[in-house]
Amino acid sequence: MSPTGDSGAIDRRTFLIGGTLGAAGMVAGLSPAHAGEAPVEEGVVYRTLGRTGLKVSVVSMGAFLTTEPAVMQAAFDRGVNYIDTAREYMNGNNEGYVATALKGYRDRVYVATKLKLGPKEDMLRSVDDSLARLQVDYVDVMQLHRAASRDDALNEDVKDVLTQAKKNGKARFIGVTTHKNEIQVLDAVLEDPDKVYDTVLVTYNFKSSQETADAIACVAKAGVGVIAMKTQAGGYETEEMGEASPHQAALKWVLRDRNVAAAVPSMVDLAQVKEDTAVMGMLEMTREEARVLERYGDAIAPFYCRLCGGCEGSCPNGVDVHQVNRSLMYADGYRDMALARATYAELPVSRSASACDHCRECVARCVHGLDIAAKMRRARVLLC
Repeated sequence: MSPTGDSGAIDRRTFLIGGTLGAAGMVAGLSPAHAGEAPVEEGVVYRTLGRTGLKVSVVSMGAFLTTEPAVMQAAFDRGVNYIDTAREYMNGNNEGYVATALKGYRDRVYVATKLKLGPKEDMLRSVDDSLARLQVDYVDVMQLHRAASRDDALNEDVKDVLTQAKKNGKARFIGVTTHKNEIQVLDAVLEDPDKVYDTVLVTYNFKSSQETADAIACVAKAGVGVIAMKTQAGGYETEEMGEASPHQAALKWVLRDRNVAAAVPSMVDLAQVKEDTAVMGMLEMTREEARVLERYGDAIAPFYCRLCGGCEGSCPNGVDVHQVNRSLMYADGYRDMALARATYAELPVSRSASACDHCRECVARCVHGLDIAAKMRRARVLLC
């Protein structure tokens, strides 16, 4: 495990000069093993979450769409030992569902939650509110929610609040989460002179760029535990796929990168729990699964937004294309209209798709070729 002090720090440029197998190596199954991996019980695989030393199930659980504690407990019974929630999920209700699920399981399940960037007093209160709602004395990982820039990750108030939580025994470890400008945020974790972050939760799937894979490799090499989210690339159902499910293949693609300690796919029912946890029984991707994943990638290419932030600033009227597209993903991929509308409602009208009504021609551009004008039209019909 890399030291956490300055002598063990490694910046991304230095790491890349030294060379990395990256995505090409993953396809060949040759990724470097920076995280220890071992089957601890039949059908379950655990990896070490960076310098935390926690042994987490490679398939863990994102709880933000799960309302049934019994579904969470079913996942725990199948070996899942890490669950991720947040103070704001489901208008503050998700932590309560997790609390119910943890009854009788707390000694075998690691709990992670999040606080939003805001005034220091609000963040301090959020830590205590999360513990109260979760009915625990401490969480295993307390994270900054949705860091979208270097400045977010290195905000001194955030670092102070999280560090206080750790010192006061309210959090064993602290982390940062990002699904916008991920590389910038991951680089900031490496650059942080205080090295406060023990973990990162980052968007990562088979549509991610080589640069994202390289950045993940760098933080893992520095001893930071990496957890992958949005591993299913939206989880869309498409006619092109027929009855074939790409979801196990998508999970396997992520977990073949040994720089990733765990993935936290959403599991909303028992069928999804069984499908996702079954991946641990055979992590190696078959040729047929690779073909299924390729077909899925082709099917979603015309409308899947990678949430890379590459379109940022391309709209002269300041429409937040990234947030609008994320809202559409929740509607069309996750099939959760309530979440889609709630996410969209976070935008001021001036930055929503409503601002597009005054444009004769859309000049915003997606670096991956998405038709942004069509996406904004759909948002106005579906979400406004």
